[in-house]
Amino acid sequence: MFIVDQASFTIPNRTLLQPISLCFEQGRVYGLIGHNGSGKSTLIKLLAKQQPLSSGSIQFDNKMLEHWSHRDFAKNVAYLPQHLPNTTNLTAKELIAMGRYAWNGLFGRNKAEDNQAVELAMKLTHTEQFAEQSVDVLSGGERSRIWLAMLLAQQSKFLLLDEPLAALDIAHQVEVMELIHKLSRELNLGVIIVIHDINLASRYCDHLVALHSGKLLAQGDAHQIVNSSSLKAIYGIDLNVINHPETNRPVSFY
Repeated sequence: MFIVDQASFTIPNRTLLQPISLCFEQGRVYGLIGHNGSGKSTLIKLLAKQQPLSSGSIQFDNKMLEHWSHRDFAKNVAYLPQHLPNTTNLTAKELIAMGRYAWNGLFGRNKAEDNQAVELAMKLTHTEQFAEQSVDVLSGGERSRIWLAMLLAQQSKFLLLDEPLAALDIAHQVEVMELIHKLSRELNLGVIIVIHDINLASRYCDHLVALHSGKLLAQGDAHQIVNSSSLKAIYGIDLNVINHPETNRPVSFY
């Protein structure tokens, strides 16, 4: 569990995230929503130990974040940044195997355990057929599943995903969100995802956290957040909302 207590982040002459308090549990999908510059990526970077807190505290598993070593933290929390590293000349299986670095180092000391984790990650993400293919030749949706498999090979308790849908078409966005939701349930994974599509957030996230200008504006389930008044406060425009006839989740449109 993550416990965020009045955590903030500032740079010279600007506060990117005002003091914020939140709780994130395993087995649930959390969507961070809000306009560009609202503080979503800043918050997820703080949770991922990618930048230091300016004030307040963040605990993971009842231990202050600053007391976790990077390797031990990586065994528990997997982070996918908004701008992904270059994968030139890597096969899908080689990239997925990099998720084992936190456990066994660069060269791996437990090959059997590593191979088992990689094979399971590929099975869970249905990426076995891409194992020997170069990541560079795969489609956007296929690459997203490979990166997700790499995080699963890490065998962590939480996935922190910073805009993983940004470069995908709608079909692949739905595919990835379906997979994330399914894995959260099957593996008891906590997932925190920065997401811009409010309807996908409504459909697949258990809890939404809305930020605005670096402040926590609102949080709650889809019905508490995806309504006309809340969306007006979050995005500054008037949106209509109806319930989906099959899922009963709220759907917004302009």
